[in-house]
Amino acid sequence: MTTSPQVTVLGLGNMGRALAKAFLAHGHPTTVWNRSPEKGAEVVAAGATRAATVADAVRTADLVVVCVVDYKVARQLLEPAAAALRGRTVVNLTADSPGAARDLAAWAAEHGIDYLDGSIMTPTITIDTPDAVLIYSGPAGLYQRHAPTLAALGGRQHHLGADPGRAAAFDVALLDLFWTAVSGLTHAFALAKAEGVDGADLAPFATSIAGLLASSVDELAERVDHDRHDADVATLETVAAGLAHVIEAADRRGLDTSVQRAAHAQMRRVIDAGHGADDVSRLSAALLPGG
Repeated sequence: MTTSPQVTVLGLGNMGRALAKAFLAHGHPTTVWNRSPEKGAEVVAAGATRAATVADAVRTADLVVVCVVDYKVARQLLEPAAAALRGRTVVNLTADSPGAARDLAAWAAEHGIDYLDGSIMTPTITIDTPDAVLIYSGPAGLYQRHAPTLAALGGRQHHLGADPGRAAAFDVALLDLFWTAVSGLTHAFALAKAEGVDGADLAPFATSIAGLLASSVDELAERVDHDRHDADVATLETVAAGLAHVIEAADRRGLDTSVQRAAHAQMRRVIDAGHGADDVSRLSAALLPGG
């Protein structure tokens, strides 16, 4: 007889399959369910038990891990199985908004279901490796109870607080940073290419610029937290002028400048409100309600 907690994984996309295999690899009896059963073939072959319904899948689980496309789908799966879930713990590793996380946590509480919300911050290939990063929010005691089981997923795992929407808040803020930066990077390579500069020639300089951005994160965070926006390097007016040059160059080459124009318009609104001599950190403060 095994003493390892039993785990159920709902959702067997690429990430869901990686989660299930990690639990299996660490000795946890694992039951799986997916809307398309054929997606479970790989993990069933590795030792998982396939369930016919969500209710069947969760009935004997100590921990139910959900990893689907969004919280709407998660709720569609969980609601019909509410009775079977009563008294069990759901860890929702589905990506969505902080508000959606809080709503689902409230629903779980109404049905006697323990609930932790979470986000996976690294790619599928990192699961069950030292490179994995996962964040959770919800009751601290509940997280501590299941932390030894969740450790099977590898890497660094962080409990961020009792608010069930806090992990999702970290997730969306960091995705905002990453994908907005990627948009800028792809536009930069297109602009360079339009001017006859190969990506390989630009890349070493782009890497230096990316390092400069990374080095400014802590200072920007301190400025925003303390509402301190005195410019000691470059003013917002100077930054806006530089972005205007980017827009002009891209327009001449027929590139789409909608993202750059939106960023420039945001800067101009803050400058026109009397903050042109401030640091770029003023933009964060201006975006907040009442800013």
